[in-house]
Amino acid sequence: MILRGKVVGSEIPRFKHRWFGILEVEAKGERYKLYMSGVAQWFVTGDEVEIHVKEKPKVKNGEKILDFDDYELYKFYQGDKIKVWPLWEREYEAKRYSPLTGELLYTYKIKAREATYESDFEAIAELEQYHYASQKEKVALWRCERCGNVFEANTKQKCPKCGGEDVHILEIKGSTPASRFLILELENREEYEPRILAYVRIDPPIPLMHRRLPNGEIEKNIREKVFPEDWFHPAFWPERILKELYEELKKKYPKKVARSMLWEKAKWQALRESNTAGARIARVVVHPDYRSDGLGQLSVKAALEWIAERRIPEMRKRKHIVETIAQMARYNPFFEKVGFKFLWETASGRPVLFYSLTDEAKEYIERFLKEDPYAPKDGRLWRPSYGKVEPLKGSIVFKNVSKVFESELDIKGLPEEIQELLKAFGVRHRVIQRPVLRNLNFEIKPKELIVVVGASGAGKTTLLRLILGAAKGYWEEKYRPTSGEIEVPENVKVSVMIPGEFEPEFGSESILEHVYRKIKDLNAAVEVLNRSGLSDAVLYRAKFSELSTGQKERAKIASLLAEKPNLLLMDEFAAHLDTLTAMRVAKKVSEIIREAGITAVIITHRPEVVKALDPDKVLFVGYGTVRVSKGSAHS
Repeated sequence: MILRGKVVGSEIPRFKHRWFGILEVEAKGERYKLYMSGVAQWFVTGDEVEIHVKEKPKVKNGEKILDFDDYELYKFYQGDKIKVWPLWEREYEAKRYSPLTGELLYTYKIKAREATYESDFEAIAELEQYHYASQKEKVALWRCERCGNVFEANTKQKCPKCGGEDVHILEIKGSTPASRFLILELENREEYEPRILAYVRIDPPIPLMHRRLPNGEIEKNIREKVFPEDWFHPAFWPERILKELYEELKKKYPKKVARSMLWEKAKWQALRESNTAGARIARVVVHPDYRSDGLGQLSVKAALEWIAERRIPEMRKRKHIVETIAQMARYNPFFEKVGFKFLWETASGRPVLFYSLTDEAKEYIERFLKEDPYAPKDGRLWRPSYGKVEPLKGSIVFKNVSKVFESELDIKGLPEEIQELLKAFGVRHRVIQRPVLRNLNFEIKPKELIVVVGASGAGKTTLLRLILGAAKGYWEEKYRPTSGEIEVPENVKVSVMIPGEFEPEFGSESILEHVYRKIKDLNAAVEVLNRSGLSDAVLYRAKFSELSTGQKERAKIASLLAEKPNLLLMDEFAAHLDTLTAMRVAKKVSEIIREAGITAVIITHRPEVVKALDPDKVLFVGYGTVRVSKGSAHS
């Protein structure tokens, strides 16, 4: 059954929380109450709507009620029909491919949908704390239904005032009444995996925008000089309404009462007035464990589709443009990878990027980039800072290399009863010579990524020590071959990690300070941390001692890369990381190694890590020999 009708009711809040609202519609002389989320706040009395009734309305106290799943709802704006309910959702597959072979490494099944339920907003609060929460800062407001107490917290908990458990999330701090939230939900997840991987917050465009020129001058209202003025007006701007309302309310109520009514009235009037042809991505937050997998890009792509299809946030004018204002865009290019263009900096020095949803918007952007004397012609903000290293000038060559370990077995000095037991097994005195590597002949070419595999005790670490000894000129016995020679180019600059022997030393400084001290470029330091799997800004300020075991391993990798070696030697790579994290880190490390031209020899015992590293060669070490096999990059 299809019903055409109009929204009725006075201009009062139609919802109790972001996750629950009731919309009243009059159709064919009858009133229907439509249960929905807080999206009900965007409707205005008189809005024309169309209800597709899927289930017979329930009758309660003489009122006809349609529950969440009982209907579809469309609204009409200037002749256009816009779907409102059910809220938007779409399924995606986030596939990770080898950058060299195109081989599929692994796949996520993800549902992107508008936050609907209370549990969705609770998950958003938990995600938000990864960005800004500290021991002193809370990211959400909660309300106790028993005593009415409103308090701050990052997760749901008992009321600190009355101890009541009937507590509900009230608001995400920093959001506005006009904010809409998109979440990325992981489907077919394991028990240990989070349900919500990311969220995006969409707001109307900011009311005013000025730009700062290179000479420090401020150019006002820059957007209106580039795009049509009505694309950004009227914006959600309750602050503009406050003064006018205050003067009006003072005539009817005492000042104290007028002040208490002020914000609520200004907020609802602003919601009614807001009607732009643009949207603003105000927030993108991805779970720290999944940031290296391109989920930031996927989140933004999904948000763009949502904005275009449902005209988010207001559901009125057709959307032409999406803006974002983000300092982090200087250090992470995922907005640009999606297709955003950097146009200018705000008066306060924050970069502004735009995405065109229509050909008309694209033409305005291209014209501005071409004609404006200060705009970057390619629309780019982020540029890789790590750069390239001077590659090895030649191969590392093994010529008839053998390594024999010799040890003397003696029972003298042991307690008498122990000696007697050992003698019973024929153990008295013996010199044991164990050949670990025999007559090895192979080469490692400049810029090659080599993975070394083999059983425990097979000689993998010994192989790494011999390369290190040749590179550094060490004369200790364990770093020199017993026979044969290893040629290493004269321009070698080696960084090494052999747990228990050679590891980066961290002091009391933050992880970001440590990496920055080595690489001496702040942008490059952030790039290295991101690629090493530490892409959470909260961890940048942490000390090494405050990190988990897995985070410490990623910090060590970042520390080695910050030295910008042309030869990287790593033992037990990703040994302390879970499977998916290990694969993500391996893929990113492989990328930066190849882009920079680093020669790398990496030991791992994990086949999934070998696959993600995508090596040029695999060295199989065992029974004193090394067998060289082409890696997946050449298979």
